[in-house]
Amino acid sequence: MSNMEALAQQTAEPCCPPLNERPLSAEEAVRTAAMFKALGDPVRLRLFSAVASHDGGEACVCDISDVGVSQPTVSHHLKKLREAGLLTSERRGTWVYYRVAPSVLAAMGKMLGQYAA
Repeated sequence: MSNMEALAQQTAEPCCPPLNERPLSAEEAVRTAAMFKALGDPVRLRLFSAVASHDGGEACVCDISDVGVSQPTVSHHLKKLREAGLLTSERRGTWVYYRVAPSVLAAMGKMLGQYAA
């Protein structure tokens, strides 16, 4: 793992102000870039969306793994989303349940908001 990836994993949620408020610091840019890099893959974006929109705010891997790739690939993509601080996970028996990390959607909306015409 690179130093940039390690820094990106230190915080479980985006940290940054709205993009039109001020320039991002180097640390903020690293964390934000890791988040967007994780979401830049269509399979990861579908998995993130499936978790975020699932009833009760959490999803078992068994409920979201139908994204057109093998189970090991799904696990790899979910790991990348966790490493980027976008998802949290909890093992319950043989299944793993995923949730969007606290405040992630609100923080992303705040950071990208304010641009409505």
